[in-house]
Amino acid sequence: MEPTAKQERGMTRRQFASCTAAAAAGFLMTACGPKRLFDMPRDRLRTLIRDMERDYTEKYGTAVTVADTPPIPGVKFAYALDVSRCIGCRRCVYACVEENNLSRDPQVHWIRVLEMDKEKGIDFAHADPYYEADKVPREKHFYVPVACQQCDNTPCTKVCPTGATRVDPDGIVVIDYDWCIGCRYCMAACPYGARHFNWSEPTIPEGQLNPNTHYLGNRPRPKGVVEKCTWCIQRTRAGRYPACVEVCPVGARKFGNLLDPESEIRYIIEHKRVLVLKPELNTMPKFFYFYGT
Repeated sequence: MEPTAKQERGMTRRQFASCTAAAAAGFLMTACGPKRLFDMPRDRLRTLIRDMERDYTEKYGTAVTVADTPPIPGVKFAYALDVSRCIGCRRCVYACVEENNLSRDPQVHWIRVLEMDKEKGIDFAHADPYYEADKVPREKHFYVPVACQQCDNTPCTKVCPTGATRVDPDGIVVIDYDWCIGCRYCMAACPYGARHFNWSEPTIPEGQLNPNTHYLGNRPRPKGVVEKCTWCIQRTRAGRYPACVEVCPVGARKFGNLLDPESEIRYIIEHKRVLVLKPELNTMPKFFYFYGT
């Protein structure tokens, strides 16, 4: 059927929205010049960070620092989790909330712990992220915590219209919150459900803000942006473990340098039964699950 004149010059709402987002992103990058941390001049960055520190300090009533620590040369981080040890206590979830200044109301969790039936094995269709138990681990169940898999072949970065997210040289997938426009394309692209949207102004109770923050990590995020696990970038780029690794009571979580042949993470990959989530998608996660016992 021949298109009408109206059809020829018209477009769908989906096409209009896509074109508008792309045009707006292009205008911002062209008219305003480079502003992302990735390509910002150092003097401009220092001014921006001083302004952030002043504003956060005034808002939260405590001295807040905002680091811009770059990736450590010769380091590519990787994570491993021993499924045979995890007891489903969720201490990792709440350590992450406190360390990374996640909203308490509405609640935002970067880590989800899934309870699974031992008879069914790893079965996401029947996993329960909302289990309630007086005591864990529950009999005949095991637990699989899931967060950002820090992929090398990232679906999320490929769909971002502003370039707000990317993979840094140390393997951490980061987001520049000042460039996120909240389109949520990255959330739709992520096969692990690891990105989270701030629907309202995040709330952090008085006196509970972690003042040691990073520009690309745990600094307070505004309403209307997407956020995710950054492997506690404010800690790991300073030579420390992520908070979830430190708090795990059974030592199920391991973290280290994938490029170091003597590291614990390399030993696990080379000597344990290791798997990644959804390998058929070829996202190349740097988050490995293994059976230590």
